[in-house]
Amino acid sequence: MIQNHEIDYRIIGSELQCIEIELDPQETVIAEPGSFMMMNDGLQMETIFGDGSQNQGGVFGKLMSAGKRILTGESLFMTAYTNISQNKRQITFAAPYPGKIIPLDLHRMGGRVTCQKDAFLCAAKGVSIGIEFQRKLGTGLFGGEGFIMEKLEGDGMAFVHAGGHVEERELQPGELLKIDTGCIVAFSKEVHYDIQFVGGIKNTLFGGEGIFFATLTGPGKVWIQSLPISRLAARIMSYGGMGRRREEGGILGGLGNIFDGDGR
Repeated sequence: MIQNHEIDYRIIGSELQCIEIELDPQETVIAEPGSFMMMNDGLQMETIFGDGSQNQGGVFGKLMSAGKRILTGESLFMTAYTNISQNKRQITFAAPYPGKIIPLDLHRMGGRVTCQKDAFLCAAKGVSIGIEFQRKLGTGLFGGEGFIMEKLEGDGMAFVHAGGHVEERELQPGELLKIDTGCIVAFSKEVHYDIQFVGGIKNTLFGGEGIFFATLTGPGKVWIQSLPISRLAARIMSYGGMGRRREEGGILGGLGNIFDGDGR
């Protein structure tokens, strides 16, 4: 079993959150480049290739780990911060956009959590950040944002970020939840992920909500976000005049531009 560094933390703020992590001497936290906010003196910063986990297995393992991160849309490198002083030190990371930071205790969750590909923020050193391909052909072709997901493995703390409000649900055995693919933040390893056809010609052509649902079947824990960053970006572009409005997944979504006067 991989032994991750044990870290203490404090989540600060309401909608625009940041996370303060306290490191004991020689403890290390890894983070996404660009998430750093501030830190005490006595912390050493190092850019590392891959995720820095103990199971990378030499140069080839590091290359594989880095390649997986590229597939999930993350940077080739990560940043490690180590407390080289003799006392406790604090470091703070900021969320990239309005939403919530979610702490995940991998030890209590069986050593693995699957999350959306751009959700990872930071973690204790030793946590492995890999990829989780959805194996079914239908899921791969139509799963959208849920086709390639991140897989966090280890026995330490990891922190992910989601947009808007986050709903945490505990699914009972056999309980099925239908979700927009972009609204999935993370789910525990026991949860079964798949997609389901919405059905109905009117729903498909005019519904504007996509042709497929993601389905999550219990038992297990799931986290759902109210405002995926892709939806927020699309709205900003639409109202800012930077692009034509296109409702998510609607085959005839462009018709709305005609009826509301945006028929460029």
